[in-house]
Amino acid sequence: MIDITLLGTGGMMPLPYRALTSLMVRYNGRSLLIDTGEATQISIRRRGWSFNPIDTILITHFHADHISGLPGLLLAMGNADRTEPVTIIGPEGLEKVVRGLLVIAPRLPFKVNCIELHEDSEYFEAIGLNIHAFKLDHSLTCYGYSMSLSRAGKFNPDAARELEIPVCYWKKLQQGETVTVDDKTFTSDMVMGEARRGLKVTYATDSRPIHSIVDAAAGSDIFICEGMYGEPDGDEKARDKKHMTMYDAAHLAKEAGVGELWLTHYSPSMVNPFEFSDKVKEIFADAHICKDRRSVTLNFEDEE
Repeated sequence: MIDITLLGTGGMMPLPYRALTSLMVRYNGRSLLIDTGEATQISIRRRGWSFNPIDTILITHFHADHISGLPGLLLAMGNADRTEPVTIIGPEGLEKVVRGLLVIAPRLPFKVNCIELHEDSEYFEAIGLNIHAFKLDHSLTCYGYSMSLSRAGKFNPDAARELEIPVCYWKKLQQGETVTVDDKTFTSDMVMGEARRGLKVTYATDSRPIHSIVDAAAGSDIFICEGMYGEPDGDEKARDKKHMTMYDAAHLAKEAGVGELWLTHYSPSMVNPFEFSDKVKEIFADAHICKDRRSVTLNFEDEE
């Protein structure tokens, strides 16, 4: 299972009732964080989660509302007795930006490793999840991230018996290994069924609505997307500042065939984003105007 919590839903500046946008993902005892706006560590504490298991931090881009809280977060992790290395992944120039921010946190008790993204689309692994980084269309280089957990097919014990594979090798075959018994070689595809549906979460902010978001988010259980504006004049503001309206996000969710749309990254001028909910749901019925710390545990279909 995967636990996710949207730590904050604000854009541009933190407000007394709305923290800056950040997503925390937990899987198999480890955690991953996307973006670190001001006071992200406070939102983590309010959720009741710990800083210590954060192995990987993904940065979307270098605007202050997405990264200025990094030194404070790393200091909080150090004060919580973190000693294992932390990996930070983000756009080209990440190393320079992080080192500059860490001038005010020069004595961390753990190593910080920076990995820069250069291509329009890149794949890697973090905390046991498959990560797809894809470029967005913002006023500077910005990436969205999809996080997937694949699931193998069911083991077929009848097939294993028919092939006369000793029981002691079944677990290795289930784990995808190849085994050799008395000069006979057996591979996992001989005893495993078709791969089953896994889990997928996609996070996209800040950007104009582009088709690459649809491709990356396709089939996601949850699509977390910015809805910077909902007002009648929001289209013009979104175009000028290279953001999206709530309705742009809803159209993307519909086209991508996602399970749920979680809207986030609201403009500080939008006092009550919930007033636009009905109009958004006319486009995509399973859309949610999120509050800070909205959370869910995702399980495989037959384990819910």
